[in-house]
Amino acid sequence: MIIKPELVNQIKEYFGLNIYETKVWLALLGKGVASAGEIAEISRVPRSRTYDVLESLEKQGFAVMKLGKPVKYIAVKPKVIIEKLKSNAQKDAEEKIKSLLKLRETQEYTELEELYNVGIKPIRHEEISGAIKGRLSIYNHIKEVLENAKKEVTVCTSVDEIQSKSRFFSSLFDRLKKGNITLKVALSGDEREIKRINNKFKIKAMKIDIDAKFFICDTDQVLFIISKGSSPDEELAVWLNAPFFSQALSFLFSQATKE
Repeated sequence: MIIKPELVNQIKEYFGLNIYETKVWLALLGKGVASAGEIAEISRVPRSRTYDVLESLEKQGFAVMKLGKPVKYIAVKPKVIIEKLKSNAQKDAEEKIKSLLKLRETQEYTELEELYNVGIKPIRHEEISGAIKGRLSIYNHIKEVLENAKKEVTVCTSVDEIQSKSRFFSSLFDRLKKGNITLKVALSGDEREIKRINNKFKIKAMKIDIDAKFFICDTDQVLFIISKGSSPDEELAVWLNAPFFSQALSFLFSQATKE
C-alpha cells in the first residue's frame, strides 16, 4: 500500500498529529488490524518507534489494542475521530470563553483599558483608521462600532450577506431597536428576498442596484468591505473614524435612496 506524501501532510495538519503518528494511523486504516511489525513495514516508520507511536495513537483515541497474543491494533473509524475532536474543540472553546469573560473582572484588564485610553487620547480624531483582514475580524469590528452608536446607523450590503450572517444581523438589529437608534438599511439583490428579510427582521430595507458594502455609525465612523478574497481569511475592509467623510457619504446615501 502506497501512502501519498500529500495525503500525509494534509492529514497531519487536519488532525494535529506528528509525521510518524500520521503515517502509522494511515497504514493502520489501510490494514484494519495489524501488528507493530506490519505497520512498520507499511508506513516505513522505524520499527523501534512504531510501538511508541501506536501507544500514543491509542491514548489519543485513534487506535484500539486488540486483546490476545500477538499484540495487534485496530484502526478507529475516521468519523468517530472527527466527532471526538469536534467535542474536544467545543469543550476547549467553552472553557476559553469562560476564561476570557472572567478576565474582565481582573485588575490586569482594568490596566489594559487604562493603557488603551491613555494611548488613544493624544491621537487626532481623523488619524484613527485602519485595514481589517479576515471575515471574522471584520464582523467583530462592525459589531463593536455599530453597537456603540448613539443616534443613527446606516447599513448598505447585499441580500446574500444578510442571509449568510442572519444571526449576526438579527442580534445587531435587535440591539439597535432597543437603543432607539435610527436604522437605515439598503440591500442589493432580488426584491422578493428583500421583502422576506424586511418581514423576518422587522426592518424597512430599500433596494439598491449597486453591489456596495459599508456601514456608517452616527455619521462619524464608516467601515467599507472592499474585497471578498478567495477565502474568508482574505476578506479585506477599511475602517475610518472621519466625521467629515462619514457625513458626506451619509448625505449621498440618503439622496440616492430617496423614494
